[in-house]
Amino acid sequence: MLAAVAAAAGLLLSPATAAAEPAVWTIRDADSTILLFGSVHLLPDGLDWRPPALDAALEDADDLWFETPTEGGEGQMATRALGMLPVGESLSAKLSPGGRARLERVTGAVSLSPAAVDGLRPWLADLTLSVATLIRDGARAEAGVEAVLAGAAPTAGRRYFETPWEQVAFLAEAPEADQLASLEETLRQLDEDPELFTRLVRAWLAGDQAAIDALGVAPLRTLSPVLYERLLAGRNRRWTALILERLAGSGATVIVVGAGHLTGPDGVPALLRARGVAVEGP
Repeated sequence: MLAAVAAAAGLLLSPATAAAEPAVWTIRDADSTILLFGSVHLLPDGLDWRPPALDAALEDADDLWFETPTEGGEGQMATRALGMLPVGESLSAKLSPGGRARLERVTGAVSLSPAAVDGLRPWLADLTLSVATLIRDGARAEAGVEAVLAGAAPTAGRRYFETPWEQVAFLAEAPEADQLASLEETLRQLDEDPELFTRLVRAWLAGDQAAIDALGVAPLRTLSPVLYERLLAGRNRRWTALILERLAGSGATVIVVGAGHLTGPDGVPALLRARGVAVEGP
């Protein structure tokens, strides 16, 4: 589940690697300005990722939009409620023999036992192992884009596209066969290609949309069109409709969503352009 994991992942990068600038997109009309910025939710401390255009837009913003609230614990409640297998079912029993072997290696690499994830639904095991790998390698949610920007924004000015329950349900209600296919691929990546996520974040830092799409989004289109629609394309269409409503009003807005939502033919900038909106940016 490359796109979903990338959306939840920051990578082991030292502060010295931040030489380039993540992309921004700007939409303007007579009485409103909207800036779009793609986020990485976990990052290492000390990474200089903030483009000057983002900081300037934040100073003038009337509202700041995120995907979903992260404070308050509602997301954790939703995850616990929707992320456990029924009693008597086992994650390892649902995996292929190769997947079970990789599960043992990957859990060992992040100081977990296979039993620690054996009661999780595939989507939650996928996310848990991916995030645990990133934390092991020095990434923290507190250093991620949302946490940093939300900490500097008044609560009254924050807006959200989705509730935590809605966001968790996009994963939890996907067909189990698609969840398992995603988990098997994530286990393969973590086992065989541990530098993949580093390459993704380097592409993000460089504003390289083609690389972000090729590494983090396009594989999901092939692996599971169902997950691609649930996690990216369908949500992007809904967000685009809300952005058009905001553009019809007035004022200055900054929108921060996962970087995978802003790239490729089904990304929010492409969808806005298809609706006739002039979008400045890559």
